[in-house]
This record gives sequence, C-alpha cells and structure tokens, in this order.
Amino acid sequence: MKLHTISSNDGSRQRKQRVGRGMARKGKTSGRGSKGQRSRSGGKSGLKLKGMKQTLLRVPKLRGFKSMHAKAEVVNVGDLDRVKGALVTPKLLKAAGLITDSSKKVKILSNGEIQNSVVVKGCKVSKVASEKIVAAGGKVE
Repeated sequence: MKLHTISSNDGSRQRKQRVGRGMARKGKTSGRGSKGQRSRSGGKSGLKLKGMKQTLLRVPKLRGFKSMHAKAEVVNVGDLDRVKGALVTPKLLKAAGLITDSSKKVKILSNGEIQNSVVVKGCKVSKVASEKIVAAGGKVE
C-alpha cells in the first residue's frame, strides 16, 4: 500500500453545493426565497423558534459557587454535658442527638459553658472551645 494508491470510500466525500448557478433547486435565489430581509446577505438571524425566548427566561440563572465538600456538623461546648461519659466522639454525639450524621466532620465551637471534664477525640475544636475544655479539666486529642 502506497500513498498514491489510497482513495476514500464511495459516498464519503460529497461535492459542495454551488448555490446561485442556474434556475433549478438552489439556483436563482439560492434557496432563500424571493424578497425580504431574510433573503438579503447578512439578513435576519437569531432565535429561530418563536417560543425559545420564553424557554430561555424560564431557565434559572446559574450564579455563584457551590462547594463539593460537605460542611462540618457544629456542636457548642455548652452541649457537651449532654453526652454520657467522659469521652466525646462523633458516634457518641450522634447517640446523644447533638448531630445528625456521624460520618461528617464535627467541629466544636465555644458557645456556652462546660461543667464536666471530657476528652474530645475525632473532632475539630476551635481555639476558645479548646481553652474552655482544658479549663474544665478536660483534654482535646
């Protein structure tokens, strides 16, 4: 097989339609009809379907940004007393009804006061919340 022997398949290459040549089919008016704005060069264009404008208006605007990372579940320091025992983990917080999903990340914030000493494991803790837990005799791991 040599380059000069290669040819394209039958029917795969069609000749370009030459408009405006003669009287038949795409002849005289080149398939544009007789007169009017659409028949002129650079004539009317835009939305071809009449109902398209309403459809486009109905589509909600896509703006802003939505993060693919789930937000952390938030628990306040004042609520940690409701957890039974000295250990605080996401599973124990779920059992106490303080969070809805133990597979999500959990962050403990500093709102409220804590009386019991607790050991916090597997949770993110804000700086002030960490200080409050340590001041109550607890520990953050």
